[in-house]
Amino acid sequence: MCTAIISVDASSPVPVLLVGVRDEFVAREWEPPGRYWADRPGVVAGRDLRAGGTWFAVEPGAPRIATVLNGRGRMAPEAGRSTRGELPLRVAADGKLGRIDLASFDPFHLVGAEPDRVRLWSWDGVDLAERDLGPGLHVIVNSGLEGEGQHEGETEDAYMAARLAHFRPRLAAAARPEPGADEPLARAWGEWLPLVNGDGLPRADHRALLPLLDLGDGRVWGTTSVSLTALRSDGVRYDFSASPGDAEAWTRVL
Repeated sequence: MCTAIISVDASSPVPVLLVGVRDEFVAREWEPPGRYWADRPGVVAGRDLRAGGTWFAVEPGAPRIATVLNGRGRMAPEAGRSTRGELPLRVAADGKLGRIDLASFDPFHLVGAEPDRVRLWSWDGVDLAERDLGPGLHVIVNSGLEGEGQHEGETEDAYMAARLAHFRPRLAAAARPEPGADEPLARAWGEWLPLVNGDGLPRADHRALLPLLDLGDGRVWGTTSVSLTALRSDGVRYDFSASPGDAEAWTRVL
């Protein structure tokens, strides 16, 4: 149940804000953002140690940001399946999805952001849809932009609907941040910061932005990291937390 929060305002000195919330099995090993890919030396991204890709990538020299969420639809054949973690690396580095074998990827929602354009690609295993995200606030979950692909009666969709219903109006009502390159965290992110720190909800709450759920048999699923990024014409600000909900755990990446 990953979440991407995007705000676009072309009149702002910081025209694009992108928040990435990664939900995963907490035992899945990963490394914090760094430059790990020799073929894409400028890209800064966390590295998933199981599949080798990433969930959130930044190319500060462009500047450009990309993030991927799991989607819904027909899964790729097990033989020859490609990791979706390749996709943010590709878009952050190249600024485009390019020619890929879509049939080898499980469904996804992929965001590519530049200071003057934000695109969303959605693949359901059959069709690829591409759209531009215009001015305003956009929230993407696994069921799509604003939860447009939700199905009644599914527990996961009910959780995503509750998350959207709780957080979207609060984000919209909060003053839009304009993070400066050298500002301290709280001043930079303002009224958004307590929201992305969880808004005080218990992590087991069905509305939680930062869920943590014990699924039994030693399996724990929840938010493992949060990325806060701001795109200016001349660069990127990137703040990162590997301890979601801990207001003191943020580190500056870029």
